[in-house]
Amino acid sequence: MDTLSYKTISINKATRDKAWVLIDADGQTLGRLASRVAILLRGKHKPSFTPHVDCGDNVVVINAEKIKLSGNKWDEKTYIRYTGYPGGQRSLTATELFAKDPARLVEKSIKGMLPKNKLGAVLFRNLNVVVGTKHAHEAQQPKAINLNDIN
Repeated sequence: MDTLSYKTISINKATRDKAWVLIDADGQTLGRLASRVAILLRGKHKPSFTPHVDCGDNVVVINAEKIKLSGNKWDEKTYIRYTGYPGGQRSLTATELFAKDPARLVEKSIKGMLPKNKLGAVLFRNLNVVVGTKHAHEAQQPKAINLNDIN
């Protein structure tokens, strides 16, 4: 038996294959959309997945203003931040954040599902969330993907 055929192949920056992916958020539930986009950004859907390398795809999410939240989450889900000053805790509901910028609501949910380290920051730069259908990455010819095919 040849044991060399069982070597684990580790992907690096030179051997990775990144693609451009287009996802339509129209009618999608926020959490399910975010978890599947995080899988694409991380590269876990590829057989050559390597945990410590950015081997995921570049993702463009369009129609961010057409997402859904189930139950009472529009009013009860809060996003908390801290200014750094005493008594500086601020909070917004999902409705208030959506009114300011619908893309930021989608970005925050996806960022929360990425690693909390330097790799997570690099992976987050591969995400582009757009309100509406026009985006600035037409030249890359992103391939439209059905989110239900990703597990």
